[in-house]
Amino acid sequence: MSEPLPEPGFRPSAPAPADLIAWPADFGTRFVVFVDVEEEFDWDLPLSRDNRSVEAVAALPDAHARFAAAGVPLALMLDHPVASDARAADWIGPLLTGGSLVGAQLHPWVTPPLDEALVPRNSFAGNLPRALEAAKLDALTDAIATAFGARPTAYRAGRYGLGPQTFELLAGRGYRLDSSMRPGFDYAPQGGPDYGAIGNQAFHIGGLIELPSTTVFTGLARGGGMGLYRAGGSVPKGRALLARTRLLQRIPLTPEGIPIAEALEAVRAAVGDGIRVLSFAFHSPSLVPGHTPYVRYADDLRAFWHWWDRMFAELDRLGVTPCGLAELIAAAV
Repeated sequence: MSEPLPEPGFRPSAPAPADLIAWPADFGTRFVVFVDVEEEFDWDLPLSRDNRSVEAVAALPDAHARFAAAGVPLALMLDHPVASDARAADWIGPLLTGGSLVGAQLHPWVTPPLDEALVPRNSFAGNLPRALEAAKLDALTDAIATAFGARPTAYRAGRYGLGPQTFELLAGRGYRLDSSMRPGFDYAPQGGPDYGAIGNQAFHIGGLIELPSTTVFTGLARGGGMGLYRAGGSVPKGRALLARTRLLQRIPLTPEGIPIAEALEAVRAAVGDGIRVLSFAFHSPSLVPGHTPYVRYADDLRAFWHWWDRMFAELDRLGVTPCGLAELIAAAV
């Protein structure tokens, strides 16, 4: 007998037109690079509270130098194991120049207080009782403030796990921007949020700026978007067939698992759609072979950097320029 599906999580509605951010004309079309700076763990195993090693963060200074050489600031979203590790603070502190800054990324399973059951549904922080989500957010925020001398103003929920109370909790603690929504992704089967109604345009919500993680549907039937993608998922191998016939593919902007040719097509489509801010992301353990499914070997790491070289060249050709989060927040007011 199969296990029952967990109760679905948060399901935000599409923003009202009045809530969409109208970027200044001279802001142009920009891109932001987020790095989920986090502990190492085996992605194929259940989550564990014991995974607190942050050795891969030592690779971040060299990676930051590569991005800085291309004029690209980084939004470094730190989780609790990183923020509470003195060595990690020493590695990260000198990087906070040229528009790079630290934000908060909440992994509830390794963030105190550890009062919840360690089950998949609770890995989405927005599913936790309000008081517990608030306490974990306080612990993470305070750890970052202690390590770097300033409270973070940008937030990302680990596993994209927003909840109905999250924005009020963030606003009350001085946060200005959230980057947790992932258009085109539905985590309801695991008990998480469903972002099927969310598009790629930034918008105001609950006193914050929401900058979704850019995800683009490409292909001959891309106009079918999330509706067609959901329909494909209801048929065995339906989504694979849609992709193989070049009818529809869902492409998040990340070097992790997304071939560069597909990512370049997605960027061209997003710019053609008039998306003014493109949001890229990757995980810090991918900077060291062996920690994520995307960078197992040295050749994978070379391919990771080649991906960025190709991407930066295409963004430059399209006139899409890099942006730091502080500049973006100021322009969105």
